Amino acid sequence: MAERPLRADVPPELAGQRFDQILPGMFQGYSRSHLAAEIKAGRIRLDGHVVAPRTLVHGGEAIEWARTAEPVLGDRPEAIALDIVYEDADLLVVNKPAGLVVHPGAGNRDGTLLNALLHHDAALAQVPRAGIVHRLDKDTSGLLVVARTLPAQTALAAMLAARDVHRRYVAIVNGVPVAGGTVDAPLDRHPSDRLRRAVREGGRPAVTHYRVREKFRAQALLQCELETGRTHQIRVHLAHAGWPLVGDPLYGRGLRLPRGAAPALAEALRGFRRQALHAEHLAFVHPVTGETMAFDAPLPPDLRMLLEALRADAAADAP
Repeated sequence: MAERPLRADVPPELAGQRFDQILPGMFQGYSRSHLAAEIKAGRIRLDGHVVAPRTLVHGGEAIEWARTAEPVLGDRPEAIALDIVYEDADLLVVNKPAGLVVHPGAGNRDGTLLNALLHHDAALAQVPRAGIVHRLDKDTSGLLVVARTLPAQTALAAMLAARDVHRRYVAIVNGVPVAGGTVDAPLDRHPSDRLRRAVREGGRPAVTHYRVREKFRAQALLQCELETGRTHQIRVHLAHAGWPLVGDPLYGRGLRLPRGAAPALAEALRGFRRQALHAEHLAFVHPVTGETMAFDAPLPPDLRMLLEALRADAAADAP
């Protein structure tokens, strides 16, 4: 079933990049291969024209995507517990735990958020990607919005493309920044490791703002806000700035213990085996009612326990 097209304008800062390479950042939650297939099928057009995926954009062009309501195929419902923060006829807001993959892929066809959503609401099988419009990494916890209808999904995807969805994260990093700052550095695939992203000249623009909430002896609690939503953005940008996330298996730089650290802190840091990152705040305008929606998710237990250990160490070292 055809729905009203999804529209967006190419930001000027993306000039000179390939059409297929800019789309994943503008229409989040969709893979690059899927979007390239939609271009080739003529469903995603540039200024009203069918163009090749490799076409270079100039900035300012109009993108129109004539999506269809194709059912989610090949994925089965699974009775996986969901922490649903909010729910109405048009959308869900979910507090995702660390360890839960958002969307099935190679090697993880089952046990994902998508499988859980299909069990929670069978009607989501009629919405592309079961209503998922943006992602969190497997081991990042926190808030996600999910559309329950195709019109709501189209509207939310347009808001994400226009950067009208506000997302705030908290991170525990190795190192102690003197003050907050901004990382403005383009991101692209790592040249030799397909699992990683890297700061690379000619990559897609990416901007992360961070400020210091709390300082400890060798770590800090940061608040991060995104202007863009690139894969692994916070993790790569903070590591690039010299403040890698505690526990990050891809971008971390080893354990950093303060001098004379108590056994409790050493154990807490050594035992934290995921990136210390949590999507704590999500705000957007409801796609149907126009109401401003805002949600907050408390820190999960593992992050709370790590913070308690860091605070106890800092207090014990205080003069």
